[in-house]
Amino acid sequence: MPVTVKTPEQIEHMRVAGRLAAEVLEMLVPHVKPGVSTEELDRLAYEHIVEKQKAVPANVGYKGFPKTLCTSVNHVICHGIPHPGKVLKDGDIVNIDVTVIKDGWHGDTSRMYCVGTPSVLARRLVDTTLEAMLRGIAQVRPGATLGDIGHAIQKHAEAQGFSVVREYCGHGIGQIYHEDPQVLHYGQPGAGLKLQKGMTFTVEPMINAGKPHTRLLPDGWTVVTKDHSLSAQWEHTVAVTDDGYEILTAWPSAA
Repeated sequence: MPVTVKTPEQIEHMRVAGRLAAEVLEMLVPHVKPGVSTEELDRLAYEHIVEKQKAVPANVGYKGFPKTLCTSVNHVICHGIPHPGKVLKDGDIVNIDVTVIKDGWHGDTSRMYCVGTPSVLARRLVDTTLEAMLRGIAQVRPGATLGDIGHAIQKHAEAQGFSVVREYCGHGIGQIYHEDPQVLHYGQPGAGLKLQKGMTFTVEPMINAGKPHTRLLPDGWTVVTKDHSLSAQWEHTVAVTDDGYEILTAWPSAA
């Protein structure tokens, strides 16, 4: 499908949806603690989106996905399914990914949470992945390329001794949840699609502490590291502006 360029009015709709998605992740901060199940976090998110935000949780039923959140703990790279039997414990790291639909427009974001006290390696992985995402986003401006984004992410992650997952990537977003372009988190400067004002897409690097190889579990959703090493991910939805970028899913606080 062609890459859709949004009007200022359409980006305002996305700004609203993005704010709501970020609000969900912020709301969950005090609840992510030892002894809490990922099912409970999912329930809290669903109720917040439906009852308080009067919005739609995009993941529920999307291609058969059963829940509001993706909750990916430790060696789970992405698309972990919340479950009452998955109880968080001290030292875990977990990515929570949420997409909210408001008035037909999507806001998609994820962030890492540390449960109790993480290991030194886990903390370094979480921090490196955040910095890699931010360095990728910093490349966004009219005339830059998708390769510029991927290269900035890859360079930072690999300099820290980590690896970039290849099989899963960012994506265009708007009234459609996943549209073109595909946003790879590795690449060469100057390569790939040239960015222009009004493009909207996600930047969501998945970084592994070990090798980049992945394995899909039999549930058809959960993706794990093949070598069982830890994995981390952060995600924002961004828009290309006149001279740079706007993060449409900015967190309400620095938590």
